[in-house]
Amino acid sequence: MTNNIKEKIQTDLQQVKETGQLRSERIREIVKAAVSQVSSEFKAGSLELRTIVKDAVSAVIETFQERGSEIKDEVTASIEGVLEGVNSKRHENIAKTQTEIKKLQSQLDTEEEQLQKDVDVILAEIEETGKETSTSTKTVLDSVIDGIKDSEEAALLKKRYAQLQAQLAIVRANLAARYGGRSEEVKDYLEEAKHWYNQARPQAENLVAQVEQKRSHLDDKLGEAGSAIAKKERQLKQALRELLLAAAELFKDKDHSDQPKLPPR
Repeated sequence: MTNNIKEKIQTDLQQVKETGQLRSERIREIVKAAVSQVSSEFKAGSLELRTIVKDAVSAVIETFQERGSEIKDEVTASIEGVLEGVNSKRHENIAKTQTEIKKLQSQLDTEEEQLQKDVDVILAEIEETGKETSTSTKTVLDSVIDGIKDSEEAALLKKRYAQLQAQLAIVRANLAARYGGRSEEVKDYLEEAKHWYNQARPQAENLVAQVEQKRSHLDDKLGEAGSAIAKKERQLKQALRELLLAAAELFKDKDHSDQPKLPPR
């Protein structure tokens, strides 16, 4: 099979080429299908795998060599197909691992919520006990309990965590789109980014109008990236890059607007 991969790709390309429907997307699919069939048999970096990669790209170049230097789209599609074909099994493993991570994250969220409830119950009991103490002691207890409940540092850390998780999900979506991830994989990362982004949003109601505008811009970019996946457009990578930049800009502005206010000296 490894010896025939170049011939198979050229044959498939020629068949589709004769129908007049040989677009970049079809080239990518043909190369991906051919490469994925045999790449799982070899280790990454092995001589056999390097030969497969070289033959796959060469098959496309030779098929369109009559067009001279005007084959950038075809070469790009062949390289994308090679990347997707070689990494198809690895992306399946990543998807499985990501599913496991989501389950653990859900379990962690549940445990954290229960922890918060337990803390609230304990604080309520302490607050109730304080009613039986002197007025001065009760005042101290109330002040301490209020300080624990309304910890600005804790709220800020939670928001920072949500922001970082949102950005990380967008980065993963970019990497998946760039290096051969399935559309479902990219979509999952975008849904994850929306989840964490919404976790950070309630904390940001006091932001200035400029930041609110950028927040709306990020919403638009999330929508555009989702639409690009649904339509399988080649503009997906550009949409994801713009989404990542929009998130970086928004969270940068949040960093400045959410600095804890230091007490006066």
